[in-house]
Amino acid sequence: MLLQELQTRFGNRVKENEPLAKHTTLRVGGPADMWFSAKSVDEIVMVVSLAQKHETPISVIGAGGNLLVRKSGIRGLVISNHARSIQTCQPSAVLVESGVMLPRLAKMCIQWGLSGFEWAIGIPGTIGGAIINNAGAYSMSIADNLIRTELLNHDGERAWHDVDWFEYAYRSSKIKHMLNHKPIVLQSKLRFIPDSIESVQERTQTYIQRRKKKQPPGLTIGSMFKNPLDDYAGRLIDACGLKGYRVGQAQISSVHANFFVNLGRATSDDMLKLIETTQEQVLAKFGVTLELEIQII
Repeated sequence: MLLQELQTRFGNRVKENEPLAKHTTLRVGGPADMWFSAKSVDEIVMVVSLAQKHETPISVIGAGGNLLVRKSGIRGLVISNHARSIQTCQPSAVLVESGVMLPRLAKMCIQWGLSGFEWAIGIPGTIGGAIINNAGAYSMSIADNLIRTELLNHDGERAWHDVDWFEYAYRSSKIKHMLNHKPIVLQSKLRFIPDSIESVQERTQTYIQRRKKKQPPGLTIGSMFKNPLDDYAGRLIDACGLKGYRVGQAQISSVHANFFVNLGRATSDDMLKLIETTQEQVLAKFGVTLELEIQII
């Protein structure tokens, strides 16, 4: 059995029926059949190969900051990506493994005097998730930094792809829209702009203060919906009178209407019902279909 083989190799880094609510920022969701915490890209590649030999479905998650896991959980093997190596490879380029947290890299850029990643300081996600979702803020995104990325495809082959391959659009990429056999992000080479440490620090602090003023604290998944063309999802939701609206312990934030908050004991079903209600009311009032920015598993 795959579970026994993984436990023999990795000990307590492998778990059975692990609650995924422990591993997402929203703190909801059912269990993973099997759970493995990978510490390097090579471990991810090896474990994916083992799972494929056992014909076991595979899911890879990072920080869980963009995921809503249903109460049924996830079948097969869930790999928690903790591959977090960072190394400079040129004066203005950095090679990062896909489990690196965005704020950590943003802080490293301050130390190195590299600009262009200040926007990422407050986003609780990983490089891998950012590559797939084209994460961004303040009119910037990972597509602006990416040079190329190494992917692991369904056949076990590792290959590098330039930024154009991903066909990036607003919070979207080629990978995000693949229905089956999505490749796994292993590592990426990113470009930045040399600048003084003081200037990078000052801009980073500006973004930190802007987030504190506009975004709610607590258990949240971040922006729930993509902004429609020439408008804002939060404005539309607010105009429907939904700020503060609750379903069970799931609430639309009274600070920012595009942030949904777990008040402490929310369930996946609470969140799903809140999403459905919001979409229905915005469509009825404005004729706009709000598209999810998050991923439901």
